[in-house]
Amino acid sequence: MSISYEKYLEAADYLKSVISQNDLPEIAIICGSGLGGLADGLTGNVTTIHYSQIPGFVQSTVAGHAGELVFGEISGKKVVCMKGRFHCYEGYGVYQATFPVRVFKLLGVKTMIVTNAAGGLNPKYSVGDIMMLSDHLSLPGISGKNALIGPNIEEFGVRFVPVSDVYTPRLRELFAECYLKNKKISEDRKLNLHEGVYGWVMGPSYETRVECRALLSLGCDSVGMSTVPEAIVAKHCGLEVLAVSLITNEAVLSPEISSIEIAKAKLEGRTIERKVENFANHIEVMEVANKRAIDLQELVVDFIGSL
Repeated sequence: MSISYEKYLEAADYLKSVISQNDLPEIAIICGSGLGGLADGLTGNVTTIHYSQIPGFVQSTVAGHAGELVFGEISGKKVVCMKGRFHCYEGYGVYQATFPVRVFKLLGVKTMIVTNAAGGLNPKYSVGDIMMLSDHLSLPGISGKNALIGPNIEEFGVRFVPVSDVYTPRLRELFAECYLKNKKISEDRKLNLHEGVYGWVMGPSYETRVECRALLSLGCDSVGMSTVPEAIVAKHCGLEVLAVSLITNEAVLSPEISSIEIAKAKLEGRTIERKVENFANHIEVMEVANKRAIDLQELVVDFIGSL
């Protein structure tokens, strides 16, 4: 079920009643798992509003997602940080999950920065690297979970919107410049920056081996459970988008050892060595996110200062 334009206006009007006209944001930041620390460093007239207070906002139920909008300044720019996003795997529809994006548009936001924790598919990627999204593969979108399905809201954008450049090239180039200039991060702290394709899956289960191999064969460099719906809605309503993944785990790509071969070896008195594999889990994802969060946050601050 889609959401009416009036519902978005109601949420925006409420926020405008709380935030002064001079403090309305031009930049929105959606903070992924473990990356909400950006909001803790805001300056100026900092205002925190819990999602439960905002008409139309649902609740974030994932560990590491505080469920708050925080308004303030970064590098002299008016921003709003979304500490905790909404995911479809929480039981929310794509309209609910992307609701804040259109509210940001009504507040005057022109640029949206999205961060997420993602699994690395590309064998050249390591845990702790970051990846700018240049494109995405939306498996749920292809199968009917596109956030623009339903009546088009003309006040936000046209019915058929091209998304070939959803991740704004100008912003990616600027972010890359900030990374290359910051030798402390790129060299001393050895933070590696990549640019690649993000595969969106619904979750909340992590992907199977064959799903990971399929995504890799389809051109995906990382995989995650968010970002794409918000990015498409942002593009629809004319926002520029920068999206960055923190690689928090390596996807398991190799097939399992054949159970038949193991059984045969057992009967013949032979042993087959099993490879020790590290499967993804949320605790380790959060640990990596917390370790690298400061570096990514510093880069985002530099980037905002250069806008």
